[in-house]
Amino acid sequence: MVDYHAANNQSLYSAGGQQTYMEQENDWDRDLLLDPAWEKQQRKTFTAWCNSHLRKAGTQIENIEEDFRDGLKLMLLLEVISGERLPKPERGKMRVHKINNVNKALDFIASKGVKLVSIGAEEIVDGNAKMTLGMIWTIILRFAIQDISVEETSAKEGLLLWCQRKTAPYKNVNDGLAFNALIHRHRPELIDYDKLRKDDPVTNLNNAFEVAERYLDIPKMLDAEDIVNTARPDEKAIMTYVSSFYHAFSGAQKAETAANRICKVLAVNQENEHLMEDYEKLASDLLEWIRRTIPWLENRAPEKTMTEMQQKLEDFRDYRRVHKPPKVQEKCQLEINFNTLQTKLRLSNRPAFMPSEGRMVSDINGAWHKLEGAEKGYEEWLLNEIRRLERLDHLAEKFRQKAAIHESWTDGKEAMLTQKDYETASLSEIKALLKKHEAFESDLAAHQDRVEQIAAIAQELNELDYYDSPSVNARCQKICEQWDALGSLTQSRRESLERTEKQLESIDELYLEYAKRAAPFNNWMEGAMEDLQDMFIVHNIEEIQGLITAHDQFKSTLPEANKEREAIQAIQAEVQKIAQYNGIKLAGNNPYTTITPQSIDKKWEKVRSQLVPQRDQALQEELARQQSNDHLRRQFANQANMIGPWIQNKMAEIGRISIEMNGTLEDQLTHLRQYEQSIIEYKPNIDQLEGDHQLIQEALIFDNKYTAYTMEHLRVGWEQLLTTIARTINEIENQILTRDAKGISQEQLHEYRTSFNHFDKDHSGVLQAEEFKACLISLGYDVENNKQKRTGIMDSDDFQALLISTGNSLGDAEFARIMGIVDPNNSGAVTFQAFIDFMSRETTDTDTADQVIASFKILAGDKNYITAEELRRELPPDQAEYCIARMAPYTGPDAVPGALDYMSFSTALYGESDL
Repeated sequence: MVDYHAANNQSLYSAGGQQTYMEQENDWDRDLLLDPAWEKQQRKTFTAWCNSHLRKAGTQIENIEEDFRDGLKLMLLLEVISGERLPKPERGKMRVHKINNVNKALDFIASKGVKLVSIGAEEIVDGNAKMTLGMIWTIILRFAIQDISVEETSAKEGLLLWCQRKTAPYKNVNDGLAFNALIHRHRPELIDYDKLRKDDPVTNLNNAFEVAERYLDIPKMLDAEDIVNTARPDEKAIMTYVSSFYHAFSGAQKAETAANRICKVLAVNQENEHLMEDYEKLASDLLEWIRRTIPWLENRAPEKTMTEMQQKLEDFRDYRRVHKPPKVQEKCQLEINFNTLQTKLRLSNRPAFMPSEGRMVSDINGAWHKLEGAEKGYEEWLLNEIRRLERLDHLAEKFRQKAAIHESWTDGKEAMLTQKDYETASLSEIKALLKKHEAFESDLAAHQDRVEQIAAIAQELNELDYYDSPSVNARCQKICEQWDALGSLTQSRRESLERTEKQLESIDELYLEYAKRAAPFNNWMEGAMEDLQDMFIVHNIEEIQGLITAHDQFKSTLPEANKEREAIQAIQAEVQKIAQYNGIKLAGNNPYTTITPQSIDKKWEKVRSQLVPQRDQALQEELARQQSNDHLRRQFANQANMIGPWIQNKMAEIGRISIEMNGTLEDQLTHLRQYEQSIIEYKPNIDQLEGDHQLIQEALIFDNKYTAYTMEHLRVGWEQLLTTIARTINEIENQILTRDAKGISQEQLHEYRTSFNHFDKDHSGVLQAEEFKACLISLGYDVENNKQKRTGIMDSDDFQALLISTGNSLGDAEFARIMGIVDPNNSGAVTFQAFIDFMSRETTDTDTADQVIASFKILAGDKNYITAEELRRELPPDQAEYCIARMAPYTGPDAVPGALDYMSFSTALYGESDL
């Protein structure tokens, strides 16, 4: 080995072409006869080589020609190195039993394509050292050296070429440095190569042999002195020793490659599991928030006062402005995370992620739809309740005013009707009392409408569920009962007066006329006063202008009413004039009425100078408020009529951008992100519109004839716009992931998109089953006798001819299989992302369960199981523990304690079984 790949190159590896086992055996005969010292080297090397395999079966040999004589250990050696079972050996001690066992071993060797020359069972049983060594050399050639091939060379030349390449970076590997160079090249941490001395070959060789035996599990097959002190070391011994180094290092390289593959697969699986856990948590949190929010929005418990309902409305606005927008973002992010996860699973050849029951994207969308329905219903209920309470407050105040006026009028009427003054009155006084009573009856009849209005208002308050209905009903009942009592008392007094009327003759006609004219006029003034003080509620300019017109009409009647007042006052003046002229001493006030001229003047002055101007002012203030409200309507409408079409145009532009495919995917992504930023920068306009909408709601404006847009419609449109641009960006990002992971060129993606758009006739963004089938055929997928090259989209004539000539030969079974891949939910439609995933899967290679199983088999040393110790030795700690925790115990017939089933684990990674 001193000059194994240099000085001895000509002598050790001079044969040209591949040698047969016959030629190698002849070489062995000549070599053994020429140099008996080689026999010693071969004994030592071959014995160590055999023991390196026999120790796996718990045994070894001491003397190579003696220990193989009975054939038992020879058969055991062949079973260990081949991994196959030989025929059952004979356990007898006789010569025939030994010959039969050796023959079974030789037959097994011959079955492997090895032609044995001059080697018979008798020679092995007799302990022929030459034949025994020749047989062992044949076994070594077949099972350890034959499979070594570098650049299609023979085993011998391949082994030499491997040594030369591995030691090429080292200068002058003579003097025992070659073995050290091989070890240092593969395991530099085991040897400090620079400290080796070139003038001490024995020490160098012993160092290499000891390191190989201690750290590489390569037994020491030669002594350093055998190589250094021999002019030409035995070539077969050297080849045997070097082949052990080759297998040790090639096995380590395979194990490293296998470990790297497993690490990559496990890393992808761990990342996907983390994404799944994140999705589950985010979905659970969002659904829990929706579950808590919907009962609040569905609560229809009415409040008693306007203040309490307005507080509820303010709470609802806070929900809209503060609490809901972050949840809209979470929902959008959840959909993006779900699509990204599914893309990564498809790219890594993993089964699609199926969220827990009730946490599908469709479940979340359903819950969100229910939330928005409850939200819309709650807002409508709030506004209706506010209108109802406003109406109730107005009616309650109106009831109280009319009831107070009526109660004021009836105050003392019962006492008046029950007094017995007519019993001691004179005739004139009786007549006066009778006339006065007639005037009272006229007044009573005039108040009948007010009582009916009070009852009607009370009834309406009851129907609208007014919170203080009991007190209203009690007051209304008292008024009605009192009114009935007044009617009865009035009738009773009239009868009493009529009984005494015959005794009374004179009456002052002027008093009577005064009373008759003053009563209706006074009633008219009281009605006018009541109307002028009556509350009013309007919702638009037309209604307030109608009230103003009615008020102007009322004011136009005041001159005529003033004439009537002057006429009434003239009657009273005439009474005074006649009494003074005739010297009549008036007993007191007009006996026929309690209405005095002073009271008429006082009420008239109050109507003319106070109530009419106040009414004018109130109507003008309400007109100004309605004009302000109209301004708010116009202001909101102007913004809404601009923002609504803007949102619709942006939605259309996003759809067009996603179809046109201008530039590379990165260009499209950059353009979409810039487009998204421009949309986000438009947000202040939405906020301004929200402010205008709040002003409208605070002003209790419930209609807007200047626009068809509502704030709710625009909110939904804005949220859909943000969601659409985010989803479109996510689709492009997933296409980039697919392109980079599958090695798809930009031209291929353009071809796929062009074909997809060509058959997407309705521009819906998805292909129906027949459209998808036609698209596959147009791309040349699985069509018999297809002479059309896949150069893009065929024109309509070519495509029609292709369908006719092929009979649309994409079979139903094959198409059903493809649809099962691209449409796992059986929706009947294929998205562009699913279309790309399918086409990339058909044109690229991915890891499979069989590849992972093969990698584990290498780490397990070709066993059907693997142990925790082997996993921890070959894999990083976290991934080794990941495998140990998830691998099921191996239960095969060759199982040992602690054996793990890596096959079921590998298939589970790809969804072919359950973990």
